[in-house]
Amino acid sequence: MTEITIHGRGGQGGVTLAKLISSAYFLRDKHVQAFGVYAAERSGAPIQAYVRIDDEEITNHNQIHKPDHVIVIDRALIGPKVVSGLKSDGWLILNTPELPQAYAEQFPGRRVATVDATNIAVDNGLGTRAVPIVNTTVLGATLNVLGLNVKDLEGALELVGFVGPNITSGRQAFERVLAKTLPGKIEAAQAPAAPGKTASILDEDVGGLPSIHTGDWASRQPHRRNLTPPCNDGCPASNNVQGFVQAVSKKEYDEALRIILETSPLPGICGRVCPAPCMEACNRREHDEAINIREIERYVADRARWPEATKPHRVERVAVIGSGPAGLSVAYHLARLGYPVTLFESDKELGGVMRTGIPSYRLPRDVLDREISFVVRHGVEVKTEHPINRQILLDMSHEYAAVFVATGLQELRALNLGKVSSDIVTQGIDFLERVRQGEEYLTGQRVIVVGGGNTAMDAARSALRIGARGVQIIYRRTRNEMPAIAEEIDEALEEGIELSELVAPLRLHKDALGPVLTCQRMKLGEPDESGRRRPIPIESEDAQFEIRCDRVIAALGQTPDISIYPEGSDVRDGEQLAGLTGAPIFAGGDFATNAGTVTAAIGSGRRAALHIHRTLTGEDLFPPEPPEVAGPDRVTMHIFDHRPRERGVMIPPALRHSSFTEVRLGLVDEPGHEAAAIEAERCLSCGVCNDCDRCLTYCPEGIMRHKGNGDYEFDYDYCKGCGICATQCPRGVIYMSEL
Repeated sequence: MTEITIHGRGGQGGVTLAKLISSAYFLRDKHVQAFGVYAAERSGAPIQAYVRIDDEEITNHNQIHKPDHVIVIDRALIGPKVVSGLKSDGWLILNTPELPQAYAEQFPGRRVATVDATNIAVDNGLGTRAVPIVNTTVLGATLNVLGLNVKDLEGALELVGFVGPNITSGRQAFERVLAKTLPGKIEAAQAPAAPGKTASILDEDVGGLPSIHTGDWASRQPHRRNLTPPCNDGCPASNNVQGFVQAVSKKEYDEALRIILETSPLPGICGRVCPAPCMEACNRREHDEAINIREIERYVADRARWPEATKPHRVERVAVIGSGPAGLSVAYHLARLGYPVTLFESDKELGGVMRTGIPSYRLPRDVLDREISFVVRHGVEVKTEHPINRQILLDMSHEYAAVFVATGLQELRALNLGKVSSDIVTQGIDFLERVRQGEEYLTGQRVIVVGGGNTAMDAARSALRIGARGVQIIYRRTRNEMPAIAEEIDEALEEGIELSELVAPLRLHKDALGPVLTCQRMKLGEPDESGRRRPIPIESEDAQFEIRCDRVIAALGQTPDISIYPEGSDVRDGEQLAGLTGAPIFAGGDFATNAGTVTAAIGSGRRAALHIHRTLTGEDLFPPEPPEVAGPDRVTMHIFDHRPRERGVMIPPALRHSSFTEVRLGLVDEPGHEAAAIEAERCLSCGVCNDCDRCLTYCPEGIMRHKGNGDYEFDYDYCKGCGICATQCPRGVIYMSEL
């Protein structure tokens, strides 16, 4: 991208010159952008205009702080400040009768081009000596210096209807411009004149502040703050969602991954199976569609370069029981803090429910293995096929400095349908594990799945893939109350699975034709302790009905098995358990919270790691209380364009039935179209400054300064407290306070 800054005065046509330069490049099939600093364009007042030129679509609308080239169309503005930020190999194009060598002391080492645009314009009748119109003339000199030709000049002027003397004047400037690289070494720009000097329009240091401190007139002042983006607030893993999405918008994928890994070691997994509460919280939903955060996270995990793992350096050893998302998370965060961690798992392989309970069409095994391997590479010792009981747990409390228990939800909720054979009724988790092991086939069978969570959806869709001729989900509430991820319900229905709402199973029996499930029609009553409306049986003659089936899969949820703890133990998320001797023992994940999502378990594991570290060292690494959430009322929606969401590619439903190949293929790039970056550019950056410069552009007094790296400052000596900066800040970062 090429960026150009134009220095002029209000009324001299600097913005028009920017548009003319853009027109010349537009005719060369370039993407262009031209704009000025509006609200400061009083006649005679120093202003800037900007030009951007690129081969790709330009989405950056900020002011330019580090231009490739600088054009000065008013001789009185030539001074050290115009080269502030100018790149070392950039051109400084000046409207002056002087030769470039005349500026050797002022701009040593710079590439300087000069043209007497004022006299050329006046000689061709473009304005008067008092008010010359030099923009078309300076255009000719600029295009020559930047390597364009006379036809580009003529085409740009004809495009906007500037012909006759404008073309003549532009040609003459094209021919007469003088360009030279000046001797010497590039020097840092001089500091602006100190406040207190009264600036004259004829001064070389033009644009200094007046001696009268007009800020004394103010009754209020602007201030800056960062609010909590709603996506960050909604993430159970406490990810800096806004941070990694903004990094992706700049195509800084490695940086985006680094940001995610500060809080979660499993981004590729979460980018596939998380219910995405961050997207539910996204303010952009009020404008068009939420940012596709889950797909962006997946894209980053699959494409960015993963960093090298750290190694433990502390003497205190920590035991982690359970290798599901909570166990992996606490092991990862403790290992990054330097602790040697031993990870105990009762199964042959690590991963917990992510391996045994989530089918590969949602979570491919290579993704799961990649991210588990990343955790283990941090010096985590692994002991599989190592079940834990109460005595072993007590022994561990004497062997390790701390113990963390995240054994998940081991106890299945029973479904009492009467005396039926076990080959007809199967628990959902057991069924999914047998499917994973290749031990289950349902060719030609009619299957009923009872439940409304993710396990029910996974069981139903898996049953279809191993040959079931028909699959029906029955749920005692309506779809609106189902805890399953909405997209998975949609995909199940797309694949031909039937959903029967407000239906509860009563009993199962066999007749001459095979198994029959008797069901009860339900209605919704008042909300229960979960906040959902309680299902109530309908009292009528036809409220019960029968469904023919060959298999019933019960997916009613699970509860934690606390038998490994002594009597009276109080299991709480991240807190030390009572009633035990030896080292402190902590609990987390679904075992302690029953939240039921991978992301919530990751967050629980991270909190537990910080609790353990604080217990062992006294050092508190918990983040401070976050500031107020930037709700939709803080965002100025109308200034943003409506843009459709980038959607990931999916395998068509007709091709899914007999395959466990991943259904969702994620965001797909095309030539010149990096899907994740384009989607991330839709982010509103709610509550967090992203250098959009609207405050700087609209400040009528020019008392704001951009210090770089997202930092601005107000000069309160001259700020009158008008509040325009606050009204123009689209993200709620600037606010006004009374003096």
